[in-house]
Order: sequence, then structure tokens, then C-alpha cells
Amino acid sequence: MIDVARLTEPRYAFYMGTVPEIEAAVRELSPSDLSNFRKWFQEFDAEAWDRQLEQDVQAGRLDALAEQALNDLREGRCSDL
Repeated sequence: MIDVARLTEPRYAFYMGTVPEIEAAVRELSPSDLSNFRKWFQEFDAEAWDRQLEQDVQAGRLDALAEQALNDLREGRCSDL
């Protein structure tokens, strides 16, 4: 995982509490820091997505969709990709 702490430029060392403040700070990143931030954020976002999906599976929120897909398969309403 990319270490956001590597964004060491002094101008980046301030608290960003709101989305507009974060957006403004991202616009000020150097090309190298923007690349590092982009990589870090993609990993962060993918991990958040995975956690939410796992929570949804554990809570049974996807059971009806899975059952529908299995019924469609059994009844021949699916085709090979």
C-alpha cells in the first residue's frame, strides 16, 4: 500500500477537514505526489469496497440476488459469455 505520509512537501502538512479543502489540496499536489496519492486512493477504495461487499454477504443482503441468478441458470435463462 502506498504510504500517504510520503507526501512530504511542507505545503501538504495541514489539516483538511472538508471535501472542498481536500479537493483544493489535491489540485495543488505535484505530479509525483498526485501519482502516489492516486495509487493509494485506488487501493483504499478497493479495500473499502471489499469490506462492504463482505459485510453485505455476511448480512445476507445478496442472498435474494444469488438465488435469482441460480434460478435463472437452472431455468436456462443464461448464456455463455
